[in-house]
Amino acid sequence: MGGGNPNVPDTSLPKLAPGPVGQQIHSIYRGRLGQFTSHGEYSSHNLQAAMYEGRASGGDHVKLQVYSPPGQDRPTFKAATSHEFKDTHVGASFGPSWSTHWVKVDLVVPEELRKKAHLEFHWDADNEGLIWTDDGEPLQGLTGGGERVEWILPDSFRDGESHTFYIEMACNGMFGNGMGDTIQPPDPNRYFQLRLADIVAVNLEARALYVDFWIIGDAAREFPENSWEEHQALQICNKIMDTFINNHGTQDSILQGREIAREYIGNVDSSKVYENEKEPHVYAVGHCHIDTCWLWPWAETKRKIARSWSNQCDLMDRYPEHRFTCSQAQQYKWLESLYPKLFDRVKSKVKEGTFQPVGGSWVEHDTNLPSGESLVRQFLYGQRYFESRFGERCKTFWLPDTFGYSSQLPQLCRLAGMGRFFTQKLSWNNINIFPHTTFNWVSLDGSQVLCHMAPDNTYTAAAHFGDVKRTISQHKSMDQDNTGLLVFGYGDGGGGPTFEMLEKLRRCRGMSDKTGLLPRVKMGDSVDDYFARLEKKAEKGTDFVTWYGELYLELHRGTYTSQANNKWNNRQSEILLHDIEYLATIATIKDSSYKYPKQTIDDMWEDVLLCQFHDCLPGSSIEMCYRDSDKLYAQVFKSGRELLKSALSTLQFGSNSTSRSPYISINTLPWPRAEIKKIPDSENEYALVHGGPGVASVETLSSANKSTASIEEVKDGVFHLSNAHFKIQVENGAITSLLDQAGDRELIPSGRKANQLVIFDDKPLYWQGWDTEVYHLRSREELAPSGKSQILEEGPHRVSLVTEHKISDKSWIKTVISLAASIENQPSYVEMASEVEWQESMKFLKVEFPVDIMNTEASYETQYGIVRRNTHYNTSWDMAKFEVCCHKWADLSENGYGVSILNDSKYGFATAGNLMRLSLLRAPKAPDAHADMGRHHIRYAILPHSGPLDHRTVRTARNFNHPFRLIDSSKHLSSPSPSQTPNSSPSTTKLLSSIRLTGSPALILDAIKRGEDDEDVSRGELPSRKGRSIIIRVYESLGGKARGVIEVDQDVLGVKKVEKCNLLEDEGEIVEEEKEGGRWKVELRAFEVATYRLQL
Repeated sequence: MGGGNPNVPDTSLPKLAPGPVGQQIHSIYRGRLGQFTSHGEYSSHNLQAAMYEGRASGGDHVKLQVYSPPGQDRPTFKAATSHEFKDTHVGASFGPSWSTHWVKVDLVVPEELRKKAHLEFHWDADNEGLIWTDDGEPLQGLTGGGERVEWILPDSFRDGESHTFYIEMACNGMFGNGMGDTIQPPDPNRYFQLRLADIVAVNLEARALYVDFWIIGDAAREFPENSWEEHQALQICNKIMDTFINNHGTQDSILQGREIAREYIGNVDSSKVYENEKEPHVYAVGHCHIDTCWLWPWAETKRKIARSWSNQCDLMDRYPEHRFTCSQAQQYKWLESLYPKLFDRVKSKVKEGTFQPVGGSWVEHDTNLPSGESLVRQFLYGQRYFESRFGERCKTFWLPDTFGYSSQLPQLCRLAGMGRFFTQKLSWNNINIFPHTTFNWVSLDGSQVLCHMAPDNTYTAAAHFGDVKRTISQHKSMDQDNTGLLVFGYGDGGGGPTFEMLEKLRRCRGMSDKTGLLPRVKMGDSVDDYFARLEKKAEKGTDFVTWYGELYLELHRGTYTSQANNKWNNRQSEILLHDIEYLATIATIKDSSYKYPKQTIDDMWEDVLLCQFHDCLPGSSIEMCYRDSDKLYAQVFKSGRELLKSALSTLQFGSNSTSRSPYISINTLPWPRAEIKKIPDSENEYALVHGGPGVASVETLSSANKSTASIEEVKDGVFHLSNAHFKIQVENGAITSLLDQAGDRELIPSGRKANQLVIFDDKPLYWQGWDTEVYHLRSREELAPSGKSQILEEGPHRVSLVTEHKISDKSWIKTVISLAASIENQPSYVEMASEVEWQESMKFLKVEFPVDIMNTEASYETQYGIVRRNTHYNTSWDMAKFEVCCHKWADLSENGYGVSILNDSKYGFATAGNLMRLSLLRAPKAPDAHADMGRHHIRYAILPHSGPLDHRTVRTARNFNHPFRLIDSSKHLSSPSPSQTPNSSPSTTKLLSSIRLTGSPALILDAIKRGEDDEDVSRGELPSRKGRSIIIRVYESLGGKARGVIEVDQDVLGVKKVEKCNLLEDEGEIVEEEKEGGRWKVELRAFEVATYRLQL
């Protein structure tokens, strides 16, 4: 059995025990770790004491002078440096909030530091800053508050001479100037003290050991206590500490500590740590989410971009593995305009593949509230910008921070050239946990995109050990794929990744390769690389799970209502742009000398798209942001009026009118319609406006008209209003009876009241401007009228009744209920128009409509379609939707009958059982202390309908939002130029109706515009197309296959061909022309959005 002397023991273990050895108390030795790196009582004895090899400050080495522009001016470098600078010093305070201070730094490196290995300038004023060279090149951003305070000094500064640079100091923190809490309204008088302005010699080995110890310490804290990896990590850390202490913190002890660390993490001092073939599970991508406005105004965002992106360019030079992805074409455009040198630097990094544009949209926009056409334009303007500047379109839609995702986004993404979608916001749900990480998200029409939600549940990860670990441990789609994206870098307020984050990830990778257990992280790939791998798996047979319809965020439901004026401006801007593009397109056909105003239209769209940013339009920004958006909208409306006037003048609108009325009107919707309008400045004169598309007739009405409306007070405070369709009873401002006379159907349940104003206490758990919580419904209080209702209009063309309700000592609401005489072949509705003086605090105003309809589902208009949601609370998923988003209408129907509620600018709604409830106004006090305070005007209506929900609701809601306007042609229209004679051919009437969509009434002709790159329209950003074209957008609105015909007047337009293209107006599929000419048959699937190019 072997050799040797069997009497001699085969062991090196000493025969006698030298002494007792105790078992380590795990919690104590783990708790000890914090002593090594903390800034507390041991900092003069631990690693912190060895971090720096020298320091210099004061006037001999760091001379500081400052120029403080007045007020909130943010001058350019050239303007600021042209002023006189005055001496300043460390300890000085700068303010108030939002002011800017330019600091001139004259720096001389002292002799004792010149030969040190690594020199940095450390600056900390607790606020954001940007370092500029003395010749005006932005170099790097500074964050303050101990974070990103360092700037690596160039070697040229070691010559003993004085070197000058500038720091542009912004008097705001990363998250603005919130008073106490971050999301509270800004403190207008916040001051910032300069605490640090030093030349520092950094001990790079000590800094590296700090990160080594940090990550290994995390393994000791976060690995399972029953794993050998956790125990070894704890031993390694304690060994490093013992070595440092026993060698009195010398440089040699630091180098020994790094060698000990390598036993656990390997060599992590370069990007080579990623250069092996071991399979990764975590793909890390740097990101810097910058809210285009939020707790700071747009003007500050423009500087945040420069600060953040210059940082990333610097890191790319130092860390070859670093890949940085960034969205929002608007931000790139700002950088291009305001910081051209930095933009060129970014552009070169894009070419290298290290700086990676993503997203394909103009901004990271809200998706609940914008119209369908607005969502299209987000992609159209975004993709065109990226293609024109960088030569490529984006492949991945990137929207990590928006408050829920519209059910039509997958379809629009595919039509904009993107089959991939990244987000994470649903991790914020406060009721249900969203069940998937990687899945196919399916739109209303069946289109799908491959979606990945960051398993770490953030887009601003700090690249900690725990972030890497959670990317797999929290992954919910491991059956299909075991990889995840880790999106890291300071965000919201900007900044992006730091060198420490990149160093931590190197160590995490080293640990995975050397020791194991931690998921293996990889850097150097792009977001598109990640999705391409997922798509490859799908090609090979992996069936990713599907999610159909909207991605509803169970949080931030108050954003459907907050900042009502902003939402009204958005709706009106969308309508205005629709009309301008339609009329301007036809004007270019009318008169070849008329230039399609693409520059102005683009400017208007870009402003509207900017205001649709996901903290602006939803109403979750500070007051300054809404002052800014009000100015932009005012300019949009001003430009719009000018463009409308020009187009109408070119069209000679009204010059050849045969109407006896001095008034003219135009129908910009694609179907004939009619409306009774009160003649401006008259007491009791009305007109019937009808016709279109295009020119509408205006007929003055007399009392002899067949169809009439009537009103009478049948007893004190009780009124009857009626027309040929309805008989209504109103008591104390509420509708107690609504009788459909033709169907002999009462719509208000016995004892209930419609148009009942109610108010709720509205105090969410935290996010005031964002949230309303389910418990607010328990505080319902009916508003009672403060006086008797008064008759305003007595018929016969329209009747109306006004009632005032006192909300509080400071607030009131006047509501006019009106009923117009019935118009043949036109749905009739009951209209409410309210004027509100709103001065409340943390209250929520709504209006209720109980209806005698039974269905477990209600229908809500969304972009290009309908969302159906349950009216019961069977599950927590149902209950979570106690407040939902709708656009121009919501409907509750049963077999044979239904009721639609229309609105002109509201988006919050709820249907619980048979109670329909429209949200009107909120009164949050953060982040805007004055949100919604002031005067409001609101229109809404009740539209009963026999039969199912159909095109009548869709069209009537559009009519309601596009009311006819009577124009006095003698006052408001320019005379035609000599070349535009009233007898010129073709006529305005024929021109305006020269493009028609016939067939199924479910098909909606939603937009008419010129081709983006037509040679007479193009602005030269992308190659132009020969000839002229008209783009039309059509969608199926009711949820079923629909056939129609595009008809044109060939003698007017001369259409050569029609092709079905995508949203970006690329070459598409030719649509065959019918034999009779001027007709092209089209067929759309349920809720399909289709774009057609009519080539002239």
